[in-house]
Amino acid sequence: MSSSSVAAVSPGAAAQVSNISLQNFLQILSTQLTNQDPLKPLDDQEFLAQIAQFSTLEQSAALNATVNQMFTVQSVAQTVGLIGRTVTVSPATSTGTPFIGQVTAINQVSGQVELTVSNSGSSSSAGSSESGIPLSRISSIQTGGN
Repeated sequence: MSSSSVAAVSPGAAAQVSNISLQNFLQILSTQLTNQDPLKPLDDQEFLAQIAQFSTLEQSAALNATVNQMFTVQSVAQTVGLIGRTVTVSPATSTGTPFIGQVTAINQVSGQVELTVSNSGSSSSAGSSESGIPLSRISSIQTGGN
């Protein structure tokens, strides 16, 4: 194998190598196969070890995607309990004012849960609804009665 195409990996760099992506692994494997010495081909055990690493990397990526989906579903499931509840919504900016309203809908946008809250306060925006409110802006939830 040409030493200029694939750098040697020191034991201290093991943590960095474990974070390579699927595309990076395929690129390294194809470079290694392209530049190997035809008179000294890769032995079977080393090749099988690399294929096993590839399989493990692929399974880890699939597991990561599944866990992310589970977190999204869990977040939506927990938020469903807010429908019909009265909440205090913090202002979006430092100059805004908080308002109190009832959660009327839940949406999922780009993997994030957003609420629609009908404003029930006495301000000029009473009776209107604001959508796209992230959970981080909910400062309190009224208990009892709802």
